[in-house]
Amino acid sequence: MSGRILSHRLTPLLRRGLLARYVHNTSSRAGGLLRADSNAALRGRAWPVGASSIHNNVPAVRSISFARILPRLAIKLARVPAMFGGAMIAGIAYLQYQATQAGNYALDMLKQAGETASDAATSLFQGLQDVAAQTHRGWQKTKEEIEFPEWMQRIFRLNEESESGGGSSDGGGGSPKESRVGAAAAGAATGTAFGYSQADDDDSRLHTEAEDDQMMVLTRKMIEIRNILQQVGQSNTLTLPSIVVIGSQSSGKSSVLEAIVGHEFLPKGQNMVTRRPIELTLINTPNAQTEYGEFPALGLGKITDFSQIQRTLTDLNLAVPEKDCVSDDPIRLHIYSPHVPDLSLIDLPGYIQVAGRDQPAELKQKISDLCDKYIQAPNIILAISAADVDLANSTALRASRRVDPRGERTIGVITKMDLVDPERGYSMLSDKKYPLRLGYVGVVSRIPQTTALFSRGSGNITNAIVKNENAYFSAHPAEFGPGSDVSVGVPTLRKKLMQVLEQTMARSLAGTRDAISQELEEATYEFKVQYNDRPLSAQSYLAESLDSFKHSFKEFAESFGRPQVRELLKNELDQRVMDILAQRYWNKPIEDLSAAPPEPDPLSDLPKADPDSLYWHRKLDASTSNLTKLGVGRLATTVVASALQSHVQRLVAASTFSAHPYAQKAIMDACNTILNDRFFSTSDQVENCIKPYKYEIEVEEPEWAKGRENVSKVLKQELQACEAALKQVEESVGRRKLRDVMAFVDKVRKGEVVPEGNGAGGAGGFSAALLQKGREGIFLRDRAELIKMRLHAIRSKQCASLKNKYYCPEVFLDVVADKLTSTAVLFLNVELLSEFYYNFPRELDQRLGRRLSDAEVERFAREDPRIRRHLDVIKKKEMLELALQKIESLRQLEGRSRSSAQQQSSTGSKERSRGWSLF
Repeated sequence: MSGRILSHRLTPLLRRGLLARYVHNTSSRAGGLLRADSNAALRGRAWPVGASSIHNNVPAVRSISFARILPRLAIKLARVPAMFGGAMIAGIAYLQYQATQAGNYALDMLKQAGETASDAATSLFQGLQDVAAQTHRGWQKTKEEIEFPEWMQRIFRLNEESESGGGSSDGGGGSPKESRVGAAAAGAATGTAFGYSQADDDDSRLHTEAEDDQMMVLTRKMIEIRNILQQVGQSNTLTLPSIVVIGSQSSGKSSVLEAIVGHEFLPKGQNMVTRRPIELTLINTPNAQTEYGEFPALGLGKITDFSQIQRTLTDLNLAVPEKDCVSDDPIRLHIYSPHVPDLSLIDLPGYIQVAGRDQPAELKQKISDLCDKYIQAPNIILAISAADVDLANSTALRASRRVDPRGERTIGVITKMDLVDPERGYSMLSDKKYPLRLGYVGVVSRIPQTTALFSRGSGNITNAIVKNENAYFSAHPAEFGPGSDVSVGVPTLRKKLMQVLEQTMARSLAGTRDAISQELEEATYEFKVQYNDRPLSAQSYLAESLDSFKHSFKEFAESFGRPQVRELLKNELDQRVMDILAQRYWNKPIEDLSAAPPEPDPLSDLPKADPDSLYWHRKLDASTSNLTKLGVGRLATTVVASALQSHVQRLVAASTFSAHPYAQKAIMDACNTILNDRFFSTSDQVENCIKPYKYEIEVEEPEWAKGRENVSKVLKQELQACEAALKQVEESVGRRKLRDVMAFVDKVRKGEVVPEGNGAGGAGGFSAALLQKGREGIFLRDRAELIKMRLHAIRSKQCASLKNKYYCPEVFLDVVADKLTSTAVLFLNVELLSEFYYNFPRELDQRLGRRLSDAEVERFAREDPRIRRHLDVIKKKEMLELALQKIESLRQLEGRSRSSAQQQSSTGSKERSRGWSLF
């Protein structure tokens, strides 16, 4: 390689200052081609100018050249794809750079905004210090009456959390986040704007909440005591006060109650709809998710649909007759909701000035008398008046003034405040002309109509009403603001009602406790003297009565078996035999005074008749067929079933169920149900088993002898019945007169005397009624003579043999009846009696034990006056004991309240706690 070529290659390197570095890097490789000494010589000796040292260093130069050529060759081969890759990497790097710049810019803007917010909040905080000092006194006066919305409570909670978090954070000097400082400052500024002192208000707010919770617990317990005392009796000393709502029609009375409850549930209509008092008990259920109502007296269960409650109230009110229009029978309604306070309210019909054309003239006086009955002491009067009516014309205030002239237990409520000027509304609420010790409260309780796309539905309307009220009252702060001395708003009214009801109940509780103690002593004495401390409940009474009845039924079942059924059925068939004999063999009743038709073959000729006479043979066969085809199955089943029903009725009459109509009906229904279920199957079985006797009957000598003896007894009974009936006719007419009229009738029938006419109007000097008695006497006389004749025939030797059965039809028919009876009894005992004895006690358990609810069992027991008095004494004693127990729990609650007040006496809360004393 020439020096020109070398210089040509080295000149660019030298120009760029890269040779020394390149040579150094190449020579320092562990695997290089130069030896160590040559490396040292190269590093330690400078070449003289013009020296030709290339030959001594050729290997080094060659090594450097190959090292540069190989990477360049690789780069050239990969230049095309590398160009595209580099372009992509460059683009990504540029985008990352721009994103980084944008992020930094955003952080700077956020930081600047935080600093601006912090400065603004600090300025606002400093600027509102003077305002806070002026409004603090007003806030301290009204803060207990203000009900903050949920968003304001969140602000206060966030403020407390931020302050507690800042006090525990580390890093004291200099760098908490400025946005958090700004939020804390804003929260502090907001609290100051409402006169909210954080250090003092925590304790006061907690104390107020505790006071409210305590008040709700006290009110709830006293309402429970009031409900208990309502169940004891009507004594005025055993009642706790309620809030009675009065007002004229269209004064907004219903709207106020619905605003307190939060639902539309009261009856509404064009005419007078409220006709009965509605005793409304509100029960606060803080942990419940649903709201519902109950009618305790109706047993309808929980009603979650308040429109259904409204319909039920409407139906109950409209059930009062038009001629009465109003009734003092109250409707009791309990409403359970987490949004209602614990209150006891009574809604009454509204006052009217003039009765309508379709209303009784005395309606106005009836409504006034009904309201006067409820507004007596110790009840609290809630007098509703409309703002657009002068208080001097308020019917509610006029009525309350009669029973409460000093206004000590009357709360005035002014409705429709948005219909008058704010100045007039303020003057009515602060009225001194008609002062009330409990004051006035102004409300706008009208439910606002929604203008949204969707309706409000059946949800709670309290928030909508409060929002509407706040919009009106806040628009007039001078008259209704926090600095004014008037009370407005439904929340204020609810709280006032709770406080007044609790205080009034507390004042009445001490006297009520003494009255309860006295009543309890009297009830305990009565229970000990009259009932010997014998415990009794409706369930135990029902169980004892049922056991006693089943025991008597068991005795009856043991005494009424197959022999009794046989005797019963045989007596019935004997009467049917007598009817057949009378129809086919014996004489007929005398219908008129015409001559008796001649008999071709009289019964008196039977003993002398030809044994082969077809007349008597066919007559007996027809009589036998008439007996066997009588429907013995249905007849026998009916007779036994009727006997069982009669025995069960006698058992009921002799048991404690005789004083219980419901139980009697249940027992007889059980009896009839079982008998009806078995009737058709039993009658069919009996009918099938006696079918052979309809075609052929075989009689044995012993059966004939038994029938002969039995029919003699039956004929003697028939003879006695005929003689008794004839004697009764003689007593009703007279023996001589009856004998004369009977002789006249005999002569007429024999043709010896011919009367004028047919005798319908009398004949022979006898009246038609007397002739009727005469014909009846002749019939009974002839029947008795014929029976005597047949008794002699049956006793004769002719009837002693079975061969002469056609001469003795009475004996043969009796034998047939006995065969039918014996066969029917077998199936009656199996198909009817056994089933009835087995199922009847179980059916009683179903109807009088398991199917009855507690209310039905209670109603059953109270049907007996003696048991009702016993249960009333026990219930009264238990209710009074429970009321005293709850009063004792109130005293314990008061004791805890006093101890809590003593612990808080250092903070000044002792004075506020003194108001809770109940005794």
